[in-house]
Amino acid sequence: MTIDARELLPLAEQAVSIAREFLTELPRTVTAKGDRDMVTEVDYAIEQAVRDFLAGETPEIGFLGEEEGITGNRNGLMWALDPIDGTANFTHGIPLFAISLGLIDNNRAILGVIDLPFLGSLYSAADGAGATCDGKPIHTSATDTLNAAIVSIGDYAVGPNAEHKNRLRIPLNHQLATRVQRVRMYGSAAIDLAWVAQGKSDACIMLSNNPWDTAAGITIAREAGAHILGIDGTPHSMTATATIATTPKIATELLAMINQTRTELGA
Repeated sequence: MTIDARELLPLAEQAVSIAREFLTELPRTVTAKGDRDMVTEVDYAIEQAVRDFLAGETPEIGFLGEEEGITGNRNGLMWALDPIDGTANFTHGIPLFAISLGLIDNNRAILGVIDLPFLGSLYSAADGAGATCDGKPIHTSATDTLNAAIVSIGDYAVGPNAEHKNRLRIPLNHQLATRVQRVRMYGSAAIDLAWVAQGKSDACIMLSNNPWDTAAGITIAREAGAHILGIDGTPHSMTATATIATTPKIATELLAMINQTRTELGA
């Protein structure tokens, strides 16, 4: 299916505005999803509202939500929503969380809208159209050395097999701490990617790639000039096992550090 993502960007922004309304209307009832993982009533309400809205407006496009999975057509074109990316932050009153809505075309992210409702920022991008924050163009930073870089890293794994998943995360964090200006853990993949796009951070490393977490931010960061890569440094796709976004000038140095850490671990 051929589609111009730019034509759907206003619709995606409207869907996110619908989602935003639920943040003050519903109580934050918390339910455990697993070991140190949780979901709130707001997550479910946002996902259902956005799913219903987009099903009515774009019935030919499938939908993947973090909480309820896939519905609709599976023809290679699919919306991907994380209703609250950073639920742990949200439930603790920390304002670092996002509504993240992306569009995927045959494993390639082509549209993204990220709303940081408690920070008052709205990021948008469509394939070939550049990236904006609150309607103003944004671009990655000009940082050109790793020791001058702010680098964020994704959350440590929890739940089944967490110890194995963290086998690379923990030593990688140690290597970052000895090499970069500062390491940050924001607790939201959408924020990690949006802030690389805006130049607030210089790179982010996430050793995961859930489409609802990353599709929107990947598009925004890529359109802002970031290099989006897999763990081995090859161009990123939605089937990659990791998500690395970096301002171009530090990409080589950052990947060398990651590869050295992997080699030392035999990973």
